Amino acid sequence: MNITQALPELPYDKNALNPIITEETFDYHYGKHHTAYVNNLAGLVKDTSLCEMSVEQIIQQAFTEKNASLFNNAAQHWNHSFFWHCLSPNGGKAPGGKIAELITRDFGSFKEFKTLFSNTASKLFGCGWAWLAQNEQGILEIIPMKEAHTPLTENKTPILTLDVWEHAYYIDYRNARPKFIENFWEIVNWDFANKNLK
Repeated sequence: MNITQALPELPYDKNALNPIITEETFDYHYGKHHTAYVNNLAGLVKDTSLCEMSVEQIIQQAFTEKNASLFNNAAQHWNHSFFWHCLSPNGGKAPGGKIAELITRDFGSFKEFKTLFSNTASKLFGCGWAWLAQNEQGILEIIPMKEAHTPLTENKTPILTLDVWEHAYYIDYRNARPKFIENFWEIVNWDFANKNLK
C-alpha cells in the first residue's frame, strides 16, 4: 500500500460500514483527525529535504532523532491510512488463506487469537493501537502500542491494526470501547491482512 504525504481516498464509501462505524464517525475521524495529521505533516516538511522522503522514511528518521512532533504526525498519518484498509464492508467472518494458517500456528486457534487481540485492545491504557505484526522470523505477534507508535520502528511488518483512540469510537459507542472492539470482527479485512504477510 503506497502512502503519500496526502490524505488518501477511503477504500469504500463513508456509509459502507454503518452501523458499526457510522458516516458521522468518518466525518470526524477521517475528515478532521486524519486530515489534521496530513496537514501538520505537510507544514513540518515544507521546504526541507524531508518532502522528498516517503512517510515511512520520515517516521524512521523522526523516531531516530526523537523529533516528537514530526514522528507523531507522520506516524498517525501512516497508521490511519493503514487502518482504513483493515476494514471492509465485505469483511468479518473467519480468516482464510495463509493468515489463517499462521494464526493457528502462532496462537493455537482463531478463537484464542481473537480473545487475546480483543483483550489487548481493551486493556491498552489511554490512547493507542492494537497491532498484529509479523516479526523478522515470520512469527505473528499482538502488540499494544501507545499514542502514535507503530511496528515500523521495531523492524516488524504491520499486518492488521485497530485504532483505540477515543475519537475512533466515541461518537458511535461513547465510552464502550469493548463493544467497538467486538464489532470490529464483523468488518475486519482478512484479504488485506493476507497481502501484508511476508
